[in-house]
Amino acid sequence: SELQAIQSTEDLTIMASNRNLLVLPGDGIGPEVMNEVRKIIAWMGKKRAIGFDIKEDLVGGAALDKHGVPLSDDAMKTALEADAVLFGSVGGPKWDTADFSKKPERGLLRLRKEMDLFANLRPAKVFDALVDASSLKPEIVKGLDIMIIRELTSGVYFGEPRGRHVNAAGEVEAFDTQRYTAPEIRRVCAVAFELARKRKNKVLSSEKANVMHTGVLWREEATKLHKEKYSDVKLDHMYADALAMQLLRAPKEFDVIVTDNLFGDILSDEASMLTGSLGLLPSASLGAPDATGRRKALYEPIHGSAPDIAGKGLANPIAQTLSYAMMLRYSFDLGKDADMVELAVENVLKAGYRTGDLLVGNTDGVKKVGTQEMGDAIVKE
Repeated sequence: SELQAIQSTEDLTIMASNRNLLVLPGDGIGPEVMNEVRKIIAWMGKKRAIGFDIKEDLVGGAALDKHGVPLSDDAMKTALEADAVLFGSVGGPKWDTADFSKKPERGLLRLRKEMDLFANLRPAKVFDALVDASSLKPEIVKGLDIMIIRELTSGVYFGEPRGRHVNAAGEVEAFDTQRYTAPEIRRVCAVAFELARKRKNKVLSSEKANVMHTGVLWREEATKLHKEKYSDVKLDHMYADALAMQLLRAPKEFDVIVTDNLFGDILSDEASMLTGSLGLLPSASLGAPDATGRRKALYEPIHGSAPDIAGKGLANPIAQTLSYAMMLRYSFDLGKDADMVELAVENVLKAGYRTGDLLVGNTDGVKKVGTQEMGDAIVKE
């Protein structure tokens, strides 16, 4: 089989180095799907001699309940020292009334900000076995494989001033500031160009240069960087609203897309739904390389905490599993092993295994399974 071919072409006695991994399962379905990844980590430790020095801590509502904050200083310190952070999910109705500064999501935002994880990689790939799960026609999405790179630590989510007050007219007014510097734009565009060289060698940069000063600066800096260092890569530009339409009309026209924090948040969610389920999609958030080439990095599924199904054994563990595969690839340069994980997932889907979120259309030959059964099937494959 393809998996055996991969396994036989690489030395199975890879010496385990001190790979420091922080695991943050979080809230909701986070602990459940993380348990399935632990099975793969154990399998790879036994069969591939790939080991990790693993520490585990609390984040989100779980940390708020124990420590009074959504991320403790000790957990933050461990994250900064780790080679990678594997993250589950945060949030849930239990903490809806928490003060804004202490909401579970602030724990994730603190990790992103203090680790300076400025580049968020969100793949959107349609597995052949799940073409019918997309709400778009099969001919539109079959073979889709795009990567959206979202700037993650600046823009309107972090810009100052921000807040709310009563203005001179006596009206309640809220305000946020969209702010970017040239270096912030250049460094995330550089990640896009570098990644494109390993894919189809084309980048689409997206903004709103027609109405926003930050959009004008974004287009200028992307163009300058392209001319200076990456002229071998094809670069195009598109307004974010036009891109939102084109992702529905002809998504396979694109390969690597790079955009700002706000537009990236929206467009990557749109792209993810082309695949049929949020339960399938991983993400990576990367920092700048240090002198040794090491990047701080955090890997997480995009599906959120799904409190409505938490604790019921119904959650799809594939997105968390593929986040682990991204970690192998981008933090530890274990591309062959990442391939093994991804191919195992693909083969399990071909064999008809489906969690509830993947049950659409004709279910002949489908094996409906829960979280643990899906995880076990992937490990067995």
